[in-house]
Amino acid sequence: MRRPRGEPGPRAPRPTEGATCAGPGESWSPSPNSMLRVLLSAQTSPARLSGLLLIPPVQPCCLGPSKWGDRPVGGGPSAGPVQGLQRLLEQAKSPGELLRWLGQNPSKVRAHHYSVALRRLGQLLGSRPRPPPVEQVTLQDLSQLIIRNCPSFDIHTIHVCLHLAVLLGFPSDGPLVCALEQERRLRLPPKPPPPLQPLLRGGQGLEAALSCPRFLRYPRQHLISSLAEARPEELTPHVMVLLAQHLARHRLREPQLLEAIAHFLVVQETQLSSKVVQKLVLPFGRLNYLPLEQQFMPCLERILAREAGVAPLATVNILMSLCQLRCLPFRALHFVFSPGFINYISGTPHALIVRRYLSLLDTAVELELPGYRGPRLPRRQQVPIFPQPLITDRARCNHKDIVAEGLRQLLGEEKYRQDLTVPPGYCTDFLLCASSSGAVLPVRTQDPFLPYPPRSCPQGQAASSATTRDPAQRVVLVLRERWHFCRDGRVLLGSRALRERHLGLMGYQLLPLPFEELESQRGLPQLKSYLRQKLQALGLRWGPEGG
Repeated sequence: MRRPRGEPGPRAPRPTEGATCAGPGESWSPSPNSMLRVLLSAQTSPARLSGLLLIPPVQPCCLGPSKWGDRPVGGGPSAGPVQGLQRLLEQAKSPGELLRWLGQNPSKVRAHHYSVALRRLGQLLGSRPRPPPVEQVTLQDLSQLIIRNCPSFDIHTIHVCLHLAVLLGFPSDGPLVCALEQERRLRLPPKPPPPLQPLLRGGQGLEAALSCPRFLRYPRQHLISSLAEARPEELTPHVMVLLAQHLARHRLREPQLLEAIAHFLVVQETQLSSKVVQKLVLPFGRLNYLPLEQQFMPCLERILAREAGVAPLATVNILMSLCQLRCLPFRALHFVFSPGFINYISGTPHALIVRRYLSLLDTAVELELPGYRGPRLPRRQQVPIFPQPLITDRARCNHKDIVAEGLRQLLGEEKYRQDLTVPPGYCTDFLLCASSSGAVLPVRTQDPFLPYPPRSCPQGQAASSATTRDPAQRVVLVLRERWHFCRDGRVLLGSRALRERHLGLMGYQLLPLPFEELESQRGLPQLKSYLRQKLQALGLRWGPEGG
């Protein structure tokens, strides 16, 4: 098959000394690492040359636009003479012809033509059987043309010319490469100034830091010292709300900071609305922290008495935080359980969430406040508290699936229930039924629910002992994942502690499975052994392993 003109042959002798190439003003003597030596070497294949120049293999008599030559200045379509010059450059037989076409047609030359010329120069130097001779003055003149005109290049043309110049062996510190590199830097978009790191000094610095999304990078002791340095007038409600939200969001149980919030609430009591107070109180319930400030609870009771009728949702939110701390004020409970308040919230957009909170408060009254004699939430208004697993548990990678598989192989599928919601609306991780002798029973043969309210359990006392007439035990396996705790501590979050406390008061026997123990189990066999030890420690027994 005849090879088209211009297509490299299978072999070529090494170039003679006349076929050398130099940067402007320099004699050519390629170093061993020079890319030009690679381009001129006899062993370089057409595919290798094309790969080095980031262009496809040269096609015979290519009259269409090249890969690098289809971008005239301004981005518009190429005019006839401009396109014709591009064809002449792509078909040039020698470096001298390239220079002649560029020099004799100044009105037709566009920026992209220089990248076309450099590309064609690389093809000529790699042509076989013998590349054309290259004179030093020719390369100097071509370099000077590019240097003079590169300020008009767009960023694409600059990148292409710079890349090809380096591959062709022009020195990296020579005039051509330096000029193109300088233009490239000028085209780069300016870097945005680095964000100013807020100085944690006083209230303004504290507010700036708390408003920064990357605030967690700052050591907490800086926050504490900043709070200590702030003047009283600098600690505005807005600043303290930001601090409270930050602690609650990131589960930071910092006593010094929480005490500062409690003190601020007491000092500013008359100036704070219940909508602000609900945000300041939020971290105390979430982080399960009852402050040492003696006026904390009396202050909140006065605020609730003053603001309860003004902001119903804020009132219920405050009571939810206090419920987690086991500090519910009777007077406020009288108000939120009153028929007038219940009828009022029934017509508001947040009626469902308020009814859920009131249902939880009614459960807390039933189980934890034996002395309360006021109104209660009517049964027709009660709704399940937490009928589904928490969103954080569903979104995160937890241990529930592997524990479920371990129980399936250890006990059998019929002897446990997963994600079962028990009255008055708590979702359990895993529930087992066992006889009075400790034998694990199939769940389908037993009522898995204990009666609510507990029938023979005096209010306020734990029902974990045999307080019902039903001899069967209900064992709840409780997964304690890492995010169920305050950060860097072993204190359960308020909502998790409340759930476990209420399940225990209703008569369920809890078997906690801490995340440290679960993470230390290597594989399913170890996990099954771990679960077996845990269940046997409760006196439970079962038949042969299922599955």
